[in-house]
Amino acid sequence: MKVISSLDIDLDALVLALKDGKTIVYPTETAYGLGCDATNQNAVDRIFEIKRRQKDKPVLVVVPDECMAREYIEWNDKTEELAQKYWPGPMTLVAHTKIGVNLARGVMSSDGTAAFRVVDHPIASALAEKLGRPLVSTSANLSSYASPYSIEEVLEMFKNQEVQPDIVIDAGELISKNLSTVVKVVGGRVEVLRQGELIVE
Repeated sequence: MKVISSLDIDLDALVLALKDGKTIVYPTETAYGLGCDATNQNAVDRIFEIKRRQKDKPVLVVVPDECMAREYIEWNDKTEELAQKYWPGPMTLVAHTKIGVNLARGVMSSDGTAAFRVVDHPIASALAEKLGRPLVSTSANLSSYASPYSIEEVLEMFKNQEVQPDIVIDAGELISKNLSTVVKVVGGRVEVLRQGELIVE
């Protein structure tokens, strides 16, 4: 694991690493996230190995703005309403992907849906924007372990693991918050799949 300070970020170098299939731990508006290029199958497979995550539990992605989300997922009046009300911020929207979009298995679930969030953290947003593709954003922990809010927790968790993240951005201690609220639009109504920090009305 290569650790770099959030004060010394070279966005161009980080994006080149992501395009090369590298995995990265980075700060989000909730906990530290573990991510990669969501269109790179090998990188997404590695995320599952790092976390020791079940293959049938898809990971969510973050994007810098609604415009990028619209390129990948189907849109309707209700998703527009939710996006205008809660994005950017800790609401993750599960929606059917558009035909022909390039997303890796594990990002796109077996039912053809994917989980998107417009991220509200400057580093995460800048990474996704510069990458020009959705950025995987699953919590940077081993499966069944608590989500990490400090870099010490991240390093301790992975230090003895055979498969580790490639790059870790040290942004210090994050404010402890619940993870994002995950919602799905079903027949014009909103179904809450995971209740997080945000209350979706």
